[in-house]
Amino acid sequence: MGLYKKGSSNWYAAFSADGRHFNRSTGTSNKRVARKILESWKAQILEGRFNLLKSQSPTLKEWSKGFIQLIPNENTRRRYAVSKVSLDEFFRDARLPHITLARIEEFKRTRLVAGVKSATVNRDLALLRQLLKRAERERFIARNPFDAGNLFLEERKNRRQPHILTYEEESRLIAVVVPMLRALLILLVETGLRVGKEALPLKWTDIDLSKGTLTVRESKTLAGRRIVPLSEYCNAELLQWKKLTGPEFSPYVFFNDRNPATHLLKLPKTWKRALKNAKIEYFPIYNLRHTFATRMQEAGTSPVTLSQMMGHSSTGIIQTYAKVLDQYRLDAVKKLEQLRQSYIAVETAPADAHIN
Repeated sequence: MGLYKKGSSNWYAAFSADGRHFNRSTGTSNKRVARKILESWKAQILEGRFNLLKSQSPTLKEWSKGFIQLIPNENTRRRYAVSKVSLDEFFRDARLPHITLARIEEFKRTRLVAGVKSATVNRDLALLRQLLKRAERERFIARNPFDAGNLFLEERKNRRQPHILTYEEESRLIAVVVPMLRALLILLVETGLRVGKEALPLKWTDIDLSKGTLTVRESKTLAGRRIVPLSEYCNAELLQWKKLTGPEFSPYVFFNDRNPATHLLKLPKTWKRALKNAKIEYFPIYNLRHTFATRMQEAGTSPVTLSQMMGHSSTGIIQTYAKVLDQYRLDAVKKLEQLRQSYIAVETAPADAHIN
């Protein structure tokens, strides 16, 4: 180990670590300071803290392929695969250390010029951030460029506002839908379940109508696995639907007509037709989750309780406040029931009811 000059005013240090030889600039022309920096590096090497980058780095294309294969969630894996195509096309055979801040900014500009929406670009960036985070952890790069600041695009101003179903629209929908969709519709607006991941895979064994609860066993996140209280309205509707079908016909609440042993995977055409028959402008069925959240807030539910009910909270909060939150959840559903009844009472009251 020693100091030397290499055609510049700054001192360079020559040293070995982990079986490899390094020549690294100290960044200073002051020999005394350079010697202190070298001594610091020596100490880090002895303590195993010296940041050694691996000599051979994979390409982003190779790295992303291995990363995506390890993703356990099928939907996330599918989404990442779409973003991988965009990243591979732009960065081509670039190796991980060559994915710089400037290149990422160039990637964003190229995608936007091509007419890609900000939300889609952000999904690509989300994958890239995870790839580089892991690359930094495994010492293929010195630092993740995303640590320099927020590289994501502002998308809220361009995002379409969700349609919040009114009670009057709900009544019109209920009047025209088939029994299964009626049960699903009421379940979604009364519980806020995620449609594809939580509601459609429900089995009758997941629902306890005597206690007025259902259990979400599989969800998008660990926090999404929860017990959800049912309003009297929702409980009665599910009981009626169970009498029409029930576990004797299919183990699933929302079964596939062609194969009752499986559950529905999606229903875009059925949902679109129902909205058209009810004379309501189309909106994604996922917006019913927003409807639930809006109604619960209107009913006075606290943000903490609401996030718990929708499966957004951390597991730590659930474990710490489980008993208290259970009571809060029950109270919140009662408030929702009272709010629904008040709206119905106003809508069905005679026109001259308020005339003295």
